[in-house]
Amino acid sequence: MKLAPEDILPADDCAGALVGRVWLDEPPGPRVVAVREAGLVDLSALAPTMSDLLDLEDPARAVRDHHGEAVCPLFQAIEQGRLLAPCDLAAIKAAGVTFCDSLIERVVEERARGDPAAGQALRAELSQLLGGELSNVRPGSPAAEAVRAALTARGLWSQYLEVGIGPDAEIFTKAQPLSAIGCGGAVGVHPRSAWSNPEPEVVLACSARGAIVGASLGNDVNLRDFEGRSALLLGRAKDNNASCAIGPFIRLFDDAFSLDDVRRAKVRLAIAGRDSFRIEGGYEMSSISRDPADLVAQAIGAHQYPDGFVLFLGTGYVPADDRHGVGAGFTHAEGDVVTIASDALGALVNVVTTSDQAPPWSFGARALMRSLAARGLV
Repeated sequence: MKLAPEDILPADDCAGALVGRVWLDEPPGPRVVAVREAGLVDLSALAPTMSDLLDLEDPARAVRDHHGEAVCPLFQAIEQGRLLAPCDLAAIKAAGVTFCDSLIERVVEERARGDPAAGQALRAELSQLLGGELSNVRPGSPAAEAVRAALTARGLWSQYLEVGIGPDAEIFTKAQPLSAIGCGGAVGVHPRSAWSNPEPEVVLACSARGAIVGASLGNDVNLRDFEGRSALLLGRAKDNNASCAIGPFIRLFDDAFSLDDVRRAKVRLAIAGRDSFRIEGGYEMSSISRDPADLVAQAIGAHQYPDGFVLFLGTGYVPADDRHGVGAGFTHAEGDVVTIASDALGALVNVVTTSDQAPPWSFGARALMRSLAARGLV
């Protein structure tokens, strides 16, 4: 998989306040960097970790004003596979069932009991029964309560409808800090899964104060058969080696890019397989059922995040095209190249492997502290 800067940068190139992380060998460890036309600039003197950077009073201004050392050209970091997920110590959280289409897909999984062959007929039936009733319902509203009562009377209520239109959003831990994969890396699907898919999402970057200070893209890799068998298998379905990708960079909020731009964003997904299978789709963030700020508020409603957090906002597009036979729907194959893109955020590109074949996660919080200490930063 060969990538160039123009393949992953936003439509306005380096005009935004773009920050990320790259791996350097001397001394070994990650560096927090700014992305500029001349190349990547070390921000270590400004903030040794991305969590520190996001906690600054005005991160975008601080990054623009900082004159750090040049690290390397962006194309070199891409070619050498040095791009890391742009978050480090932040908790990695996710919101689920935040779009009507994904809500229906979760109910499909539940009723199919993890069997992809049963999904096609259920999808058509549930889309007809639920699509019109759910598409314009605000979660937690009196109208949502009326829909709840009507669906319960028809035997259609489910745990996914509860978090989809009920007062409380589904907020869960997607992965551990420092475990996410960056752009260009391999994402892992559990080797026992026979029904998996990418989940293209916008990811908000939040400070320890709970302030939303930027956004990125993410792939919330999902095992539909595992979660479909039981919602109690959510951890197994979501958190496996290399099953979370974030990147390519965090675009910090400034006068030219804000949360309103996230609300208006269009997210695109493309999958290209070695078997010549191709699929493209996408969605608009304007169709989300819960406002991004509300999801952040629910994430911090009964919790504190002293190192900040990133929050996946859920997906409005789940690929369902038949791949291995009529009615079988979509599932990943090893070697799939997954591209998640949005004009203001660039493109997150990863290749699919199995979680046991992806490089093991070995650089955790202790290794990061030792690396920073060796550089005199802590």
